[in-house]
Amino acid sequence: MNVEAGTDRGAGAESAVEGTAAPTAHQQSDVPEVIRSLSAMADPDYADCFTLTTSDATDWSAEQWARATFEDAAGELGQQTWRERLGLRLRPLGATDTVAGWQIGERGDNWIRLEANSGAMTTRLVFHVGDGQASFATFIRYDEPAGERVWTAATATHQGAVPGLMRQGCNVLRSRPR
Repeated sequence: MNVEAGTDRGAGAESAVEGTAAPTAHQQSDVPEVIRSLSAMADPDYADCFTLTTSDATDWSAEQWARATFEDAAGELGQQTWRERLGLRLRPLGATDTVAGWQIGERGDNWIRLEANSGAMTTRLVFHVGDGQASFATFIRYDEPAGERVWTAATATHQGAVPGLMRQGCNVLRSRPR
């Protein structure tokens, strides 16, 4: 994961694509209800939502955003973090109905939900695309006390990494032919 820890470049900065404004990403203070409802998780122990603002957000599907963010931007370090540090039981890379090993739980026209479990926690991730923004939300339920300990230790890294991963995912998408 080659990430910039939660910082946004200035408003006048340009992205990797000539003449395209660099997107900004920020953590929302509350998870929007429309995104929370897509998690299929009642009363999560942890929830957050990050939103990347960019005029071309809807040029790509939520699944394309998820793939660019997880498969391209997070890459091997993401796999190591999810599998080893968090103990998530991901499927093999390239498996049917997965994104970077995360099981596709459900998808709609402008959203996708990814799912993974460990023995200690259940995780749901939602990518949602709307006018001028792409959002990425994390929902976790602690199934065992160890789940809370593991996630608490990882939370600051997660919150610092997500904005950079989303920006990198956006740059990956912009670099591909449309």
